Amino acid sequence: MKLLLGLILIFIGIASCDPCNHEEFPSTCDQQVIISNRLYKTAPSDQLNILSTELIDGCLKIQFASGGCAGSTWQVKLIDSGDILYSDPPQRNLRLSLDNNELCDAYIGKEITFDVKKLQVSGNEVLLNITNSNTQISYKY
Repeated sequence: MKLLLGLILIFIGIASCDPCNHEEFPSTCDQQVIISNRLYKTAPSDQLNILSTELIDGCLKIQFASGGCAGSTWQVKLIDSGDILYSDPPQRNLRLSLDNNELCDAYIGKEITFDVKKLQVSGNEVLLNITNSNTQISYKY
């Protein structure tokens, strides 16, 4: 009976696994993009300036700056709304979220890379709209 239960659990684990989300190689990006409509609307939105964006091998590099002491306590997330705008090419809306509780007057710059591979849709291109910077990036794959 235990063997049968074990086999059933293994089968369920394999069947519920989404092979499209597995990568052969671990990501070299600093963080994963988060897909959540709730977080897209409610995550912290402390003041920041996006200075530049660059897409390299599925990693979106974002250089940004904000006021603070050293930026060491900042919590930064790239959040996708979960919505796909079916234009040609399709579009996705993202927001860079910053939670900044530092009370110093320095202007600190940072650079973070985000793995955006799970934002791929059918076809070979999606436009990534970063709503709090009015930036649109063509992601071809």
